[in-house]
Amino acid sequence: MIKYSYLKEFKTYLKLERGLSLNSVEAYLNDISKLIQYQELNAQELRVQDIDHLELVRFISWLNGLGMLPNTQARVISGLKAYFSYLMIEDIITVDPSVLLEAPKLSRKLPDVLDIQEINALVEAIDASTPEGMRNKAIIELLYGCGLRVTELVTLKISDLHVELEFIKVLGKGNKERIIPIGQTALKYIRLYIHEVRNHQEIKCGHEDFIFLNRLGTGLSRISVFTMIKALAEKIGLKKSISPHTFRHSFATHLIEGGADLRAVQEMLGHSSITTTEIYTHLDREYLKGVIVQHHSRM
Repeated sequence: MIKYSYLKEFKTYLKLERGLSLNSVEAYLNDISKLIQYQELNAQELRVQDIDHLELVRFISWLNGLGMLPNTQARVISGLKAYFSYLMIEDIITVDPSVLLEAPKLSRKLPDVLDIQEINALVEAIDASTPEGMRNKAIIELLYGCGLRVTELVTLKISDLHVELEFIKVLGKGNKERIIPIGQTALKYIRLYIHEVRNHQEIKCGHEDFIFLNRLGTGLSRISVFTMIKALAEKIGLKKSISPHTFRHSFATHLIEGGADLRAVQEMLGHSSITTTEIYTHLDREYLKGVIVQHHSRM
């Protein structure tokens, strides 16, 4: 069996040499665990050195037979490739059986994108006379104005906000930092929220630096942002299925439609992989700020 075959070492390699986040490491190990499960169910006693290309093809066919979606199959194949690549690096195997393993063709469903009228309607539906409403306006404007992921939003710190320079520092996937210009509309609502609401809250120990807080004075949860956006959509009778990520898609779409440089949009979204780092050049902050000011509807 391959249950304990170099998995501990593989985990260390992913964390230290590849610099992956804990979530990414666990995802890779979970991919390998599926292969282990497959072998256990088939009562196989294969060592990692005995696994060949045909065996992996059978494994992927098994996943397909279980009804696993193509996107998930592609994720598993990516994990297998990383695992066998590591075994090659360490000279544990001499032939990589995953080299010719092909991911299933993925049908790309285009996400819903909001137009500016819909975004305005959502913002206007928020009751800004309440502390929560003032906070929620700032959240929507920041999601749309900077294209943030919801996790990036709820973990954003006061110390990440550089008002005088009109930039925010964001910690994205893989603990990679990026700098994003922030427009006047988002800045206006963040200032209002901080000075009119947040500064009057009793903040729990350990949460003093988080920008967005709940009524208990602790950091906001991802679920609460999802719930707030769903409730707003229902309030205005929006038929589209939206989430915090919808504002990120809208941010990128509106910039590109307005003529923004694709490389600048990629930089601001924080899309980071071997391929993207090879293709997209590093852009200085002033250029990114210029792209936002010129092309974003909230400027």
